[in-house]
Amino acid sequence: MTDSGEKTYSAPGHAGLTVLRATVGRWLGSRYDLHQHGTEHVPADGPVIFAANHSGWLDGPLLIACTPRPAHALVKAEQFEGRSGALLRLAGQISVRRDENDAAAVRKAVAALEAQHAVAVFPEGTRGAGDVAHVKDGMAYLALVTGAPVVPVAIFGTRQAGQPGDAKPDKGARIELFYGRPIAVERRPWPRARGEVRTLAGRLQQELRVHVEKSAEVSEVALPGPLPPGDTHV
Repeated sequence: MTDSGEKTYSAPGHAGLTVLRATVGRWLGSRYDLHQHGTEHVPADGPVIFAANHSGWLDGPLLIACTPRPAHALVKAEQFEGRSGALLRLAGQISVRRDENDAAAVRKAVAALEAQHAVAVFPEGTRGAGDVAHVKDGMAYLALVTGAPVVPVAIFGTRQAGQPGDAKPDKGARIELFYGRPIAVERRPWPRARGEVRTLAGRLQQELRVHVEKSAEVSEVALPGPLPPGDTHV
């Protein structure tokens, strides 16, 4: 049980994740002109939260397969269907229902961090312009509960201007990931006030936005801008 008396969860497994990373990583490397910057900023051990901007479909596979450390990503529940769902479960990814407060998903992510693993999140909650104009509170909550540092990640090249959210980059397209310095967060015991979580979410949003803006200044690929009007591929 947790300090609040809630049910605890076991950390997701790593074995399947290792296999999937190798397979998907090779495919991504052979299909795209992939560049990663700032990997030296990622802590070699201990819990860590990768927090990335989100503009295209390929962002998720990139975080699962290419981060310097294996990460359990929070993936929208709609992806956990059919063959892709089986692969995601095998790889220890975490299903999250985005239209509600999915306590089970949060507890699984907490369990992964408390087991000294890495967790990957898209704090914007959905695909968009990739400029981190808004965030949800989940990233901040995970950091407060576990004390895990947050590594900001800026992703460029997974969608072109005017393309829908489910567009896939052309073969050979340049894709860049920029990892920033870890943002330290002090672990806070239960109970945690809603205002405290919201305040930290605002601070982390600002740090991530600054990281994206600074990365854009040196990136060879621009952010795509908003999704086309009426696009539902989020």
